[in-house]
Amino acid sequence: MTTARGTAGGGRARYTYRVRVSSTAAVALEAQWARCRWVWNECCARSKKAYAEGESCGPARLDKMLTEARTRLVWLREGSSVPQQQVVRDFATSRAKALKDIKGRLPVRQRAGMPKYKKKDRADPSLNYTQRGFRIIGGRLHLAGGIVLTVVWSRELPGPPSSVRVYRDSIGRWYASFVVATTTEHLPETGAVIGIDWGVKETATTTSDDHDLSHAEHGKKAAKRLAHYQRMMARRRAPCGKAQSKGYRWAQKQAAKVPKKVVRQRQDTARKWARRVVRDHDALAVEDFRPKFLAKSTMARKAADAAIGATKRALVEMGRKHGRAVHLVHPAHTTMDCARCGARTKHALPLSTRTYTCTACGAVSPRDKNSAQVMLVRAGLNPAGADRVRADGPPVRSRREPGILRH
Repeated sequence: MTTARGTAGGGRARYTYRVRVSSTAAVALEAQWARCRWVWNECCARSKKAYAEGESCGPARLDKMLTEARTRLVWLREGSSVPQQQVVRDFATSRAKALKDIKGRLPVRQRAGMPKYKKKDRADPSLNYTQRGFRIIGGRLHLAGGIVLTVVWSRELPGPPSSVRVYRDSIGRWYASFVVATTTEHLPETGAVIGIDWGVKETATTTSDDHDLSHAEHGKKAAKRLAHYQRMMARRRAPCGKAQSKGYRWAQKQAAKVPKKVVRQRQDTARKWARRVVRDHDALAVEDFRPKFLAKSTMARKAADAAIGATKRALVEMGRKHGRAVHLVHPAHTTMDCARCGARTKHALPLSTRTYTCTACGAVSPRDKNSAQVMLVRAGLNPAGADRVRADGPPVRSRREPGILRH
């Protein structure tokens, strides 16, 4: 699993691998996590008290608290200081962001929220190690404190990692996520451009018929298997007040594996398609679509199964990785404009109308294909058809996403 994060002059990518953990290593990791969780909760208590008294609680004060605690408590000092110090830094960053949102008077729904206590039975272990806290020797991951893990190297790291996060998911699987500095891997120029429109019936409709992405329906295919395990859980559920049986816990674990596999299938489909699109085109005009509003519509389940957001994110990351020009086009009126003459219909087209007919020039084309062509025109990648098309203003470079142009 690979996720990229762009920076000026290059970027950083996160490479995630499965980890085989022995019983001894599992006990050591859980003990280390118990110490880090205590440090986090102590930071929450100190921060809450300082906020009530009107005092500051910056990183320096929290670092002093950790030093005093390690001097006073022997069991805390037995663990490595590297993940504990990282916990303090993560807490300080989260608190600073929350205070910034409060001072900026952002709406409550848009605020990051103050850091909260982590409960023992609800928080999964997550340990962050900087470069001085781990080593890779003989293909095995050696963590500070004498913890040795066996990493399943599904692919080679492109460079030496600067940090690693070791965590356990909700079904007990351990992972190691490395952060590696990367450089842009330029692909040969093809001279081709492509416009991409997102949808529900077809996840992505493009100006090239060979690069359309059909709805894979991974969630729909897995629904029958999930229902099977849920019925098994219902049959084996113990009465209230009694411990659940071994068969119930097994069915519960199998049911939890189903959605995680669906997520991996969606990510794999998105990355393979994005790689093919980026390889064959020099510039991409992508609809800057935000599918959140679909959650309240009748298409919510199918839209969620299409994973438009994850597919778009994979496409943008792949374009940045290989130095392709990615233009994010605002989706307003893309289904109402004509890609040939730029005329706009007086009324929005209903979803049942799948063919676009221009009343000005008489052009007839599939609705989604016309929208994909409009993406090209608005991004300025189709000069031949941009004579009378409505202009939405010059492109704006994103500060958070270097190399991305917004129209």
